[in-house]
Amino acid sequence: MANRKKLDPGASPRAAFGERLRRLREQRGWTQDELATRTGYSASHISGVETGARTPTAKFSASTDRALGTGDALTRQGAATRDSAILDGFPEFVVHEGRATEIRLFEMGVIPGLFQTPGYAAAITGGAVRRGAITEHQAEERLALLARRQQSLTRTPPPQIYAVLDESCIRQRVGGADIMAEQLAHLAAVADMPNTVVQVATFNLGERRSFYTPVTLVTLPDRSQVAYAESTHSGQLERDMRFVGPLLTAYHQLQAEALSQAESVAMISQVRKGTS
Repeated sequence: MANRKKLDPGASPRAAFGERLRRLREQRGWTQDELATRTGYSASHISGVETGARTPTAKFSASTDRALGTGDALTRQGAATRDSAILDGFPEFVVHEGRATEIRLFEMGVIPGLFQTPGYAAAITGGAVRRGAITEHQAEERLALLARRQQSLTRTPPPQIYAVLDESCIRQRVGGADIMAEQLAHLAAVADMPNTVVQVATFNLGERRSFYTPVTLVTLPDRSQVAYAESTHSGQLERDMRFVGPLLTAYHQLQAEALSQAESVAMISQVRKGTS
């Protein structure tokens, strides 16, 4: 019970489903192993759904309804979780991010979420709504989650954050001149924080570039490390050091090739002047 994770049903549709599933299971006095036996799923799968790390599929929701005798209540609630704009794997990553002592990230095309201003974030999600990629409700879900993630910057003690941004992050104008100027000013202010290092990887790195897709590397309080990366439809959390170790090496190589923080802030300020 010491490692029992507190659930926040208001965090996301997945979290609400997980909290309800745990509550229903415990009302019957069942362990996760016992529910697993009754549904045909593993205990680790049950745990993943209960903590919001896994999305309950239609088949899983129906099997839990049958096991728990809840009619189609979980089936209907499970359908709402699959309408979420949050990728599988990301809720589990957010838990690690919130506990991290160090965060190393590389981003392309857009300012990293942890550093986005409300106006910039709203412009990004608004564009996705206009394209029909997400709904208004999903946009609100994304923005609410982003706001909670950004609170990690001010927790005590705060994580040490190393951020390497592809030059496209600061060159691509989002939301118009005023929003972009505000975002770049905020990014420069973030670089001035004592727990952050912000660097720009310029377009002319060529073959010296060690990453071509975004990645985040997280160091946890016990010094273990995890990596997170996304494809179009899913997020992947990797704990095996056989894979995480080479990513850390590649990240350090990228830091060595990127502009220094002073040079990066100078470039950010120069680009900001061009947006006004």
